[in-house]
Amino acid sequence: MTYSQIIKELKAKKYAPVYLLHGTETFYIDKISKFIEENVLTEAEQSFNQTIFYGKDAEHKTLIDTCSRYPMMASHQVVILKEAQDMKTLKELLPYIQKPVPTTILVICFKHKKFDGRTKFGKLMKTKALVFESKSLYDNQVPDWIQSYL
Repeated sequence: MTYSQIIKELKAKKYAPVYLLHGTETFYIDKISKFIEENVLTEAEQSFNQTIFYGKDAEHKTLIDTCSRYPMMASHQVVILKEAQDMKTLKELLPYIQKPVPTTILVICFKHKKFDGRTKFGKLMKTKALVFESKSLYDNQVPDWIQSYL
């Protein structure tokens, strides 16, 4: 799925229970996660229903517990895991990914490298999550990208 398609679905309030945003180019990973962070919930709903974790400091049990609870006075809750590549126990999220809570939107931001889709966890993510790979642009693509961005 492309960046534009994801943003279009988010604007239409069609949410996936799990998003895996990965790749060497962090620009679109940051833009999608920021869009979800700022637009899925209203400002009032965010205080109770939005949690942001950082991979280096996150523990899988706390993350799963947060994802497993239900939203308070909102239709969804948003859980964002930034810098997931630094989380040592990322594969421990496997049980949650297999059966996510439908009212939770889990966003996993895996930056600076491609997520390994050959592992058990990677294969599961391909089937259960909306996966977006943010690739670096080739030199010949830069002028067109700048033109489309302006």
